[in-house]
Amino acid sequence: MAEHAVTEAGAAPAPKQTSGAGADGDADAGASGGGALSRTADIVPGPGGVMTDEVGVVTGELTLRTEYANGQVALRVQYREADEWYAVTGGRAPLADPAGLDAVHAIAVGLLHRPEG
Repeated sequence: MAEHAVTEAGAAPAPKQTSGAGADGDADAGASGGGALSRTADIVPGPGGVMTDEVGVVTGELTLRTEYANGQVALRVQYREADEWYAVTGGRAPLADPAGLDAVHAIAVGLLHRPEG
């Protein structure tokens, strides 16, 4: 995944978002084989990092994945290009319509991507 570059004005551009088939795409099969959907974006959280259920706070260059399966949306993060994914604490909610996945993902990126602090 591409790293964030600093623009001439000194502001970091919006995080790179990906969607498409494969590990970063919208056609991921869930563990139950239920055809889960997902969106990913590279983010840099603010000074407090992102709290996860498994390992506590993670900081630095991360990838955020917003997943939809079985009427639920869930947020996960990983250190960029690592193998392990961690559940974002409090990052699970019901979502009746999978068409809302893009909006939820955009909101999550907007809240968590804080490269300026």
